[in-house]
Amino acid sequence: MDRRGRGDKARVLVVDDEADIRELLDLTLARMGIAADCAGTVAEAKAHLAREEYSLCLTDMRLPDGEGLEIVRLIGTQYGQTPVAVITAFGSADNAVAALKAGAFDYLAKPVALDQLRTLIKSALNLPRGSVDEGTAPTAGGAAGQLTGESAAIVAVREMIGKLARSQAPVYISGESGSGKELAARLIHAQSARNSAPFVPVNCGAIPENLMESEFFGYRKGAFTGADSDREGFFQAANGGTLFLDEVADLPLHMQVKLLRAIQEKKVRKVGSATEEPVDVRIVSATHRKLKDCVDTGSFRQDLYYRLNVIELKMPALRERQEDVPLLVEASLARICGARPPQLSDDAMSALCRYPYPGNVRELENILERATALCADERVELDDLQLASVGPVEEGNAVSGETLDDHINRVEKQLILDALAKTGFNRTAAARLLGVTFRSLRYRIERLGIEES
Repeated sequence: MDRRGRGDKARVLVVDDEADIRELLDLTLARMGIAADCAGTVAEAKAHLAREEYSLCLTDMRLPDGEGLEIVRLIGTQYGQTPVAVITAFGSADNAVAALKAGAFDYLAKPVALDQLRTLIKSALNLPRGSVDEGTAPTAGGAAGQLTGESAAIVAVREMIGKLARSQAPVYISGESGSGKELAARLIHAQSARNSAPFVPVNCGAIPENLMESEFFGYRKGAFTGADSDREGFFQAANGGTLFLDEVADLPLHMQVKLLRAIQEKKVRKVGSATEEPVDVRIVSATHRKLKDCVDTGSFRQDLYYRLNVIELKMPALRERQEDVPLLVEASLARICGARPPQLSDDAMSALCRYPYPGNVRELENILERATALCADERVELDDLQLASVGPVEEGNAVSGETLDDHINRVEKQLILDALAKTGFNRTAAARLLGVTFRSLRYRIERLGIEES
């Protein structure tokens, strides 16, 4: 049901024990043409929720008879179509993170900035009003921009994306290279209330360290040699939308400090500027590395980790959902070849279904692109795939007493060694053959302890 309150007019529940805050919020909503009900306690808020339907709830974290988190959880379990935003004391970053983890749509810090309040309200009222699972049905064909497959793992990912799209919380997407992390980030953005604003992807590992601050936050004319005019940064470019920080583990420590402040304060300072400017950006980050391990080794700040990893979305490796391979093959061939894709022989399809894919979906797509270029008579044969030599994952191939992780590492190591041997130990060419990035291949070589001759 569309939670719009009486009639079709949006209605907001304001919960705060300070009368002046309630009055400020009520007046701001009225000027936006939005009706409001006000409550000063958890009990009053529960009574309002029981008899009225709301398009949004704004609640303070500290109330005379309880915590705002109690209201967040209640709305999440009983009034799932009502987004709830919390108001926290200035500098209470831990409270904000706790609220987002509990299911809050967003948060505001006291003293409440009216421009941020209006932006939050508009975003909440623009949320899709259907089921949280809308747009996440299994995709059999695999149109561009969709997560193709019917396995339990990928269905769970699509359902999670539908839920994440209804929040403003920072999302951390984990998973191996080529598993679809950026695609997941784009789908979160596309299904959210921010879908009409920009989605700005940034590869943190590709920006020279001395340019990072100006690239992220922009600069003023004359800030440094060559700054001939004002320039916007990634945060300004993504204002109102989503900023996707790919390979976020590659950020140097000094930049991590500045990113943490920008996320907490929702403000950035251009290089050469004396003032900060507000930005409305949702942060989605990803890396193929284990970010917690980076925290443990000291290369990634723990406080930034907790701000980015409010909600984690785990992308499964292709070997964990190999029943999806035929659907992915069909979808990829349709994208590569159009209306008349070539057919695969039974041997070719069988080999693709057995292959462990260290480069995941990206590697599968690269294999098919190469095979379609090599095949004759519009039919892809086993030899056209040029797969690295690896037998089927069967009981007879496993080493006695070998764990699943050991087996996967052994197969992955052999595939990398085969690719290096084929390319004369040229890492760039080997990475291209395996369908992974050069950085990913280097990381895997170090992790697996591969010695190159």
